[in-house]
Amino acid sequence: EALRDRLNDAEAKIVITADGGWRKDAIVPLKVEVDKALADHAVPSITDVLVVKRTCQETQMEPGRDHWWHDLQKGVSADCPAEPMDSEDMLFVLYTSGSTGKPKGVVHTTAGYNLYSHITTKWIFDLQDTDVYWCTADVGWITGHSYIVYGPLSNGATTLMYEGAPRASNLGCFWDVIEKYGVNIFYTAPTAIRAFIKMGEHHPKTRNLSSLRLLGTVGEPINPEAWMWYHKIIGGECCPIVDTWWQTETGGIMITPLPGAIPTKPGSATLPFPGILADVVDLEGNTVPNNEGGYLAVRYPWPGMMRTVYNDPERFRRTYWEHIPPKDGNYIYFAGDGARQDEDGYFWVMGRVDDVLNVSGHRLGTMEVESALVSHPAVAEAAVVGKPDEIKGEEVVAFITLEGTYQASEELSKTLKQHVVKEIGAIARPGEIRFTDALPKTRSGKIMRRLLRNLASGQEVSGDTSTLEDRSVLDKLREGA
Repeated sequence: EALRDRLNDAEAKIVITADGGWRKDAIVPLKVEVDKALADHAVPSITDVLVVKRTCQETQMEPGRDHWWHDLQKGVSADCPAEPMDSEDMLFVLYTSGSTGKPKGVVHTTAGYNLYSHITTKWIFDLQDTDVYWCTADVGWITGHSYIVYGPLSNGATTLMYEGAPRASNLGCFWDVIEKYGVNIFYTAPTAIRAFIKMGEHHPKTRNLSSLRLLGTVGEPINPEAWMWYHKIIGGECCPIVDTWWQTETGGIMITPLPGAIPTKPGSATLPFPGILADVVDLEGNTVPNNEGGYLAVRYPWPGMMRTVYNDPERFRRTYWEHIPPKDGNYIYFAGDGARQDEDGYFWVMGRVDDVLNVSGHRLGTMEVESALVSHPAVAEAAVVGKPDEIKGEEVVAFITLEGTYQASEELSKTLKQHVVKEIGAIARPGEIRFTDALPKTRSGKIMRRLLRNLASGQEVSGDTSTLEDRSVLDKLREGA
């Protein structure tokens, strides 16, 4: 359904797919899913399907519509002059899940996006001609677009791409790749780092990671404990870490340290990229005082910004430009994230505004409670959501995966609740802790807290779930509810 909706929204003519892809030791039957989406002429604009042979299993091909890529390549000239484009011609539409069931088609254009991905890659990752650069993102996510393909290749970099995710048959496969190819720059997600912590530090410690000189994080705020583990175990305490904040909509990195130029603080994305006028504001558009929470906003345009929501300019205006009124006649871009600036002007991103809990009149950032839980040695990963409560307004519910040597128990649940009280205060004490083997995540590594909110409240899971990496995780959580 998700693929069908996107194809119809984009009025696509051609689908390019493969017979299958590899993910976690298993074949994902891509062509089968395309056939389901196109069944019963559900996407009338599609004329052709091009299929790359990858996993070589038996594949159903519809005559006249489906074509093998390798057959079409035969006899085609290698001479392919670049097509001249206008600077504002559409480069791609990338669909991102919205809080509603209808995904948003983010439109990026040719010149601005390329310029911004080019310069941010060059400066933030300190690219050198001799570097081997590896961003672990799914190439279908904006990070894959900007920092596997467009940014590195426009700089002439050697960019490494890995198919799938860390697999059960070799939990140290990422470290094998770094050792084998002599990777110098490694860019991954905090969720992946927490998964690496759970797998155990013996995996990276038994590989030679000495080629690494720069580390990066992307996707969501990183808790200080994961930052320190990354710095110590992967970086050997000698690699700078660029903790980057940005979005599908921004096209490229917006807040980040520049390695060697800006001192870092574990958990902070530090300062805006040169030329970016970021701010933390209230709902009137006024800058809030240091160390007070507010709304992360951008006050001035930048080259890589999205131009519209495809076929829905009203949604574009409503989602990004109307939450905060114009200031002095200038519109303010609302990112949808909460943040604060400290006394040094450093930005601390606290996660989505809709990931803020209201417990007995107190506003609690989910990341704050999650960070407190993860600081306990028993916890590998935590996701915190709110559940409606007649007295408090909301009650804190924590979903937790444990480090390998720990077992779920009522006693451990009590210990973790008390640990949160000690770290933050009684107001943040989880009313309920649910232990689970895994958390529902997108392919980009973000925890889908919206689904956890549905589960915690005993509601049916609603909205777009097309970006969910492993549906079995959701099924197991339902069974344990």
